[in-house]
Amino acid sequence: MNMIGISAPHDAERFRLAIRRRLGLQFDDAKLGFLNEVLQRRLERLGRAAGEYLDWMEDGAAAGELGSLAQELTVTETYFFRNIEQFRAFQEVVIPARMRVRESTRALRFLSAACASGEEAYTLAMVARETILDPSWSVSIRAVDINPAALGKARNGRYLGWALRETPPEMQRKWFRADGRELVIAEAIRGAVGFEARNLALDDPELWPSETYDAVFCRNAIMYFAPEQAARVVERIAGALAPGGYLFLGHAETLRGISDDFHLRHTHDTFYYQRKDARERRSDLPAPALGLPAMAAFPAPAPVAGEAWMETIRRSSERIEALLAPPDRAAAPAPESAPGWDLAGVFELLRHERFDLARARMDGLPPEAGEDSDVRLLNAMLLAHGGGYADAAEMCQRLIETDEFNAGAHYVLALCREGLGDRAGAMDRDRVAIYLDAGFAMPRLHLGLLARRAGERELARRELAQALALLKHEDASRLLLFGGGFGRQALLDMCGAALRECGGAA
Repeated sequence: MNMIGISAPHDAERFRLAIRRRLGLQFDDAKLGFLNEVLQRRLERLGRAAGEYLDWMEDGAAAGELGSLAQELTVTETYFFRNIEQFRAFQEVVIPARMRVRESTRALRFLSAACASGEEAYTLAMVARETILDPSWSVSIRAVDINPAALGKARNGRYLGWALRETPPEMQRKWFRADGRELVIAEAIRGAVGFEARNLALDDPELWPSETYDAVFCRNAIMYFAPEQAARVVERIAGALAPGGYLFLGHAETLRGISDDFHLRHTHDTFYYQRKDARERRSDLPAPALGLPAMAAFPAPAPVAGEAWMETIRRSSERIEALLAPPDRAAAPAPESAPGWDLAGVFELLRHERFDLARARMDGLPPEAGEDSDVRLLNAMLLAHGGGYADAAEMCQRLIETDEFNAGAHYVLALCREGLGDRAGAMDRDRVAIYLDAGFAMPRLHLGLLARRAGERELARRELAQALALLKHEDASRLLLFGGGFGRQALLDMCGAALRECGGAA
């Protein structure tokens, strides 16, 4: 019997699916117990039986109930000027660029999506007010969230000092006044922001008017969404942004594998996105990550941490090539080209560090294979192995032009930049690769080694420690492609030695 306030074990799964469909939020199996507790509280509060309540949720529960669930299920902790480097980019790049575009209308429109208790939206208002001094310009800031309690706090505009922990002192003095233990935001800033209850998981034409916003901040929201819901939200944002408009995500969020409607931008030590214009936008997504054959890593001698990374690769390659070469190299036939675009044979040659034969195998692929992103990346890596940094860099640049979110291409470009003597450029490309794929060990290792040689010990310790953790679980085929012939253990040994040299614990 389905009693009021009592749920059966399978009800938590129904509840999870309903939340995913109605709110877009995704919860793994470990959170089923938590979801069951939330379900029990809602049943007791509403005086409903589980089956009746879940039918209601699945068939279209009212917005009020979704808002109540959002209070239980979403994280609202935030603060003013959170990730301040993004607001510097907003001030110094976005606002001037959009003012040039909007000169005829002299009006800018910004959206703070998933605004929580309002700190982000009010920060945008303060930055805009400080930047746009001409009173003939109008600035509209729309802030939306599904959580009614958070919106109530936002509209109230009263905060404890902890919410201002990253706010520059001059901004605190100018835009806040003390009222007991609270700090009250200035009316000029409050009046610049309009707060609304909206559900990002819905296709809401009023929220997403076509090509309207100059910038959208949607930070630390899509990371909690189910993949299909995240893709839909980003698609709506892209449609609602004016061509050339900007999108800011949280530091742990990327558009890699989600959307091809944006260019990646990297300034002010932060990453953000700019919407492509109509001529550049495509309906297809970027090519997926390399589908590499799963092969065990080939043992390699321990590399020398003090050498340039590509020099270490080349030194090891030459030595092992000599060991593996038959007495009469000319008499050794190159393997036949793999049929079609099958790269398994190439990777088998890579496993044995036979880079010359691997290049010969690549040359035997059909001409149209040269347009394939996997083939381009593999060719670039083989060129870099042979010291052809300029050609490899050009190949990577062409690949990035068609797939800006290809972390592997940015990493190989980092190796080329180092080989061409551009250490700063190499470090920058490593950072891009890390941002696009936080689980990619090799750019962290490379960045750590570059930072160690540059005397940036804190950066070196951080990146080498991360690389050490990631290398233990890095995909073997990715190590094969990007590891320069070194096996997992050799890379771990090198990383650990470099980390200890920087004062870290390996």
